[in-house]
Amino acid sequence: MHSTITLFASSRRHGHTGQLVDWVANDLKIEVVDLSEMNISAYDYEHRNRGDDFEPLIERVLDFDQIIFASPVYWYAASPAMKVFLDRISDLLDLPELLEKGRRLRGKRAFVICTSIYDQVAPSFIDAFQETFRYLGMHYSGCLHANCQDGYKPSNYESDANAFMSLVAGNY
Repeated sequence: MHSTITLFASSRRHGHTGQLVDWVANDLKIEVVDLSEMNISAYDYEHRNRGDDFEPLIERVLDFDQIIFASPVYWYAASPAMKVFLDRISDLLDLPELLEKGRRLRGKRAFVICTSIYDQVAPSFIDAFQETFRYLGMHYSGCLHANCQDGYKPSNYESDANAFMSLVAGNY
């Protein structure tokens, strides 16, 4: 199996998305990093935020072959903490001393886990991830979405979750 890390961002760690992430992470025995617990500042054109948690975290993330990005769908977009993390990847493209780290994202497999109140993930939500991955040279490899309008009910997504975990495990 490829080495995999999950970057999770939600205002509720044990909400619907958190429970879905924990199911996948426990089954595959992969680490989950809660971006909401990190001190990651918004993107700054002057790069005055270099002392926060972004650079040490991205250094850890770059050691993995695969990255799962997990967020509930908030108003058709990623959660604020996920958006801040994605925006900060710009540091890897802007700062000469970080360019090599940015290049290390190329070729990595990227997945998305999300929950919403709809049967299908909002196109605007998934498109933002897919376009980001494409721009960075990452390979979008799949999405696990769960409709939680009536609450978190694992039996409703068991087939999708198992198929997703097979993708992540490399059994495709």
